[in-house]
Amino acid sequence: MDLLKRIIYPTHRASDSTLRNHFEGKWVVITGASRGIGWELAQTLIAAKANLFLIARSEAELKALCEEAGKAGCTAHYHAIDLRDREALTQLCEDLRNQCPYVDYLFVNAGKSIHRRLTDSLDRLHDFDRTMDLNYRSLVALSLSLQPHLRAVKGKIIYTSSISTIYPSAPGWAAYHASKEAANVWCRTADAEYSTYGVAVKIAYMPLVHTDMSDVNATYRQMPAFSAKEAADVLLYLALNGRHSYMPWWARVSKPFADVFAPVVRFVYRHFL
Repeated sequence: MDLLKRIIYPTHRASDSTLRNHFEGKWVVITGASRGIGWELAQTLIAAKANLFLIARSEAELKALCEEAGKAGCTAHYHAIDLRDREALTQLCEDLRNQCPYVDYLFVNAGKSIHRRLTDSLDRLHDFDRTMDLNYRSLVALSLSLQPHLRAVKGKIIYTSSISTIYPSAPGWAAYHASKEAANVWCRTADAEYSTYGVAVKIAYMPLVHTDMSDVNATYRQMPAFSAKEAADVLLYLALNGRHSYMPWWARVSKPFADVFAPVVRFVYRHFL
């Protein structure tokens, strides 16, 4: 199993010196910072002496991270918020503009996953609203609000998406895939427009990661996957290189064939799932 994981999920780890040389003194905004990938990302950037603005729902964890950052000599702010709350999100955007002099990196990592078939969703339109608000709308709101701060230093936006969006959509994932696909299209469009100002928008098509969110599924818990730390390293790897996206090697190999075999996959979905 360990060998299989190393093959399917090769790690990408920049050295501590490389991270510090690149991120020391930079302003970094992270959503979903209180646990999982976002928490690991914050820990690594604290060690690299970056200045942070941390966003998540869990205030105790955010406060602890900011205290840790202060002890390490970093400037750190936090805002505890449910990004699905539109009024609170508007206030967050104002706070960010006031408290961050500029933004070198915006890591949009907060996300919601939901698996429910459409036949079981007749009275659950709110599932789609909440998923879209978190996975898509909060990305757009923060990116638009911080656009001048990113342009000032030719910053970067890194969005954590899902590798599943490059393949035919599986039953039960309509709300999740719709929100992630919307975000992917927005990111690609923004990258084309923002490149004029030197701002890059990057997408991490992330494979399975063991987090509290994914490990609720008993099947996923048993599968090879990135750890939250390894996934955070992938985001930093993408931030440091010239690529516009990340996906594991096997996805890059299989992506050209996805459309060719899509009719077969859809047949399986319709008749066996």
